Amino acid sequence: MAEPKENVLMEKITSLCKRRGFIFQSSEIYGGIQGFWDYGPLGAELKRNVKELWWSTMTRMRDDVVGLEATIIMHPAIWRASGHVDTFSDPMCDCLLTKKRFRADQIEFQSGNAYHYAGAKDTATGKEVVEPYAVLLAAGKPPESARKTAAQFYAQRGLQTVELIGETVAKVENSQRFNPENGSLLTPPVPFNLMFKTYVGPTATEADVAYLRPETAQAIFAQFKNVHETSRQKVPFGVAQMGKAFRNEVTPRNYTFRSREFEQMEREFFIKPDEAVEAVTAAVATPAAKGHPGEPQPNWGWQLWHQYWVEERIKFYEGIGLPRTTLEEYWQKPEELAHYARACVDILFKFPFGTQELEGIAARSDFDLSQHERCSGKAMGIFDEELRTAFGKLPPQKQTELKDRYYAARLKYLTKMGVSAAEAGAAAQEDADGLAKGQYIPHVIEPSAGVDRLILALLANAFTEVTETDAKGKSETRVVLRFHPRVAPIKVAVLPLLKNKPELAAKARAIFESLRGHMMAFHDEAGSIGRRYARQDEAGTPFCVTVDFETFEGIKDGPQAGVKDTVTIRHRDDGKQERIATSELLPWLLVRVK
Repeated sequence: MAEPKENVLMEKITSLCKRRGFIFQSSEIYGGIQGFWDYGPLGAELKRNVKELWWSTMTRMRDDVVGLEATIIMHPAIWRASGHVDTFSDPMCDCLLTKKRFRADQIEFQSGNAYHYAGAKDTATGKEVVEPYAVLLAAGKPPESARKTAAQFYAQRGLQTVELIGETVAKVENSQRFNPENGSLLTPPVPFNLMFKTYVGPTATEADVAYLRPETAQAIFAQFKNVHETSRQKVPFGVAQMGKAFRNEVTPRNYTFRSREFEQMEREFFIKPDEAVEAVTAAVATPAAKGHPGEPQPNWGWQLWHQYWVEERIKFYEGIGLPRTTLEEYWQKPEELAHYARACVDILFKFPFGTQELEGIAARSDFDLSQHERCSGKAMGIFDEELRTAFGKLPPQKQTELKDRYYAARLKYLTKMGVSAAEAGAAAQEDADGLAKGQYIPHVIEPSAGVDRLILALLANAFTEVTETDAKGKSETRVVLRFHPRVAPIKVAVLPLLKNKPELAAKARAIFESLRGHMMAFHDEAGSIGRRYARQDEAGTPFCVTVDFETFEGIKDGPQAGVKDTVTIRHRDDGKQERIATSELLPWLLVRVK
């Protein structure tokens, strides 16, 4: 899909992020570096809030998920086993004229007249360059434009006065072989591995090659046995991890959406294969309807676990301020799935530049643990006493049926990985016999989300322009970031009505000090109170607490008449104000921002 040439909303969002300290271009004073971004004071708080909420939701509030923090650089054999060394690539094309690089699958489809040239010669020296070249022009555009572009191409090859040779014209429909910016022919697509390569040790030889991790998930698989044994968890259970990942994207784009350095929030949830579930519970439950299936049950197979985690992840997004109406579920078609995946749902968000992926929830079968077992020679399976006991009580016919199904699944995996027929058959039979003894390799459901994409989604969803007209008829448009209070960088701003009144300033400072240990609070006394409110609206602060003269004089009328030591609370989204006793302020806020 072609990117829009102009996106006014994105320009406003990026301008606000720079102006208010959410996001800066990395290395900006040296011209920046494409695909890398730094988070400023407000952005760092926003990002920390999102990660803390994810971690709390995915680990601390669950009995069946534990955490892991692994290294960024791991043994390169891990990436060979996972397939990243051989297959983790994007198709890449270069413009023959400008050398600009494109992802071949993201070039917009174009139609028109393609002007082909066999070569060119220098009329002054007689030198010839025999090299085919082509330029695409929209239908109706004069050929002089193509000839000018072609002359530039051949001039780069040492010709001064260019005479084109062998011009022919052909009609082209829906082609991706030309640069959409200038019509120049592109090089044929070639695979471009996305992993950043580095070296471990002092010699920097091929034997020392390592990679910056392109995802956090593989560390979870590699450490599965250690985590399983030390955490005393039983399948089903999950392992969660947050951290940096790196991909050498061909064309980073759409601000922070597709970057070369980013953070992931991934969780691998290990489940029993359906054959083991059926052996223990007599039957595997199947989804009865769309929506949340409820609390997990012992007879759930991979389908219900997958559905459960899709709904849990959508519930998380709703809980931090992304309404379900802003999200879409895209169920990948069979031909789109990775060869090992049984299903994958992409949760999409409606960004200003189009509806794009926030998170993927994949049912990955037992591929990952199987790969690391096969490539490392270390056992990745587990022993389940309940399964062994239950299997022994099954009728022989049922035992045979389950073993045959497990055998077929294991054989399919081994054959797909290139294991010889005889070896694959023997290994699959050993695995099927192991199932009867309570042994299996867990399957996995993987929700994988990008932190930076989520931050961008929250910014886009919160961005609101409000136009207000004063008594004189003058209109002014200002920005309000309507963050959910749980993710807002600043939860509350404490403002003295006037900074030149010592009693107001001292009281405001004391209130600020009493709040800052419980939440991110901000103290501001510079400028008019209206200007300070506007600054906090732009920062997304949900509540402003103002210390004014009524704080000391007491409320003059209304239900709270006579009550002293109160403050004004201003609500960001509607501008409404209410009075509250200072002693009640902290619990009032905690209920609304946690």
